[in-house]
Amino acid sequence: MTRENTMKNLKEAFSGESQANRKYLAFAKKADEEGYHQVARLFRATAEAETIHAHTHLRSMGMTGSTAENLDAAIEGETYEFKSMYPAFIDEAADEGEKQAERSFRLANEAEKVHAGLYQKARDNLGSGESFDYFLCTVCGHIAERDAPDSCPLCGARKQAYRLVE
Repeated sequence: MTRENTMKNLKEAFSGESQANRKYLAFAKKADEEGYHQVARLFRATAEAETIHAHTHLRSMGMTGSTAENLDAAIEGETYEFKSMYPAFIDEAADEGEKQAERSFRLANEAEKVHAGLYQKARDNLGSGESFDYFLCTVCGHIAERDAPDSCPLCGARKQAYRLVE
């Protein structure tokens, strides 16, 4: 097997493991809602295992650098999503009359803009010692600095929808 094939396989494995993690966490939430707490724990344990696999694959690809390099990569990725990926997805969903998907893409697109800005701010202030809290809107993924807003500027969720990120 050539290095090119190995890199292709690592990227595919990373993608699959990452998606499995997210899927299993969604499955765990549903199992908890239905009262199947033991099954939910199994889904969460497996999700953690998939994260270990994904991180190992990412390191094997040499894609974890210094914090500055990682911030640059994050800015690039978030910017691509809100400038290129999501606008195309929004247009296609609108053309096909898929309102729920269109809303999902629009909210994600707006959140990605905020994420890119926060990463840029962190990059610009790297090493400054500045420290404050981040609050995550559990409805749409908006991130607020220092305190949760009374309502989410993206989806309108109430302050109670935000959780402090440790």
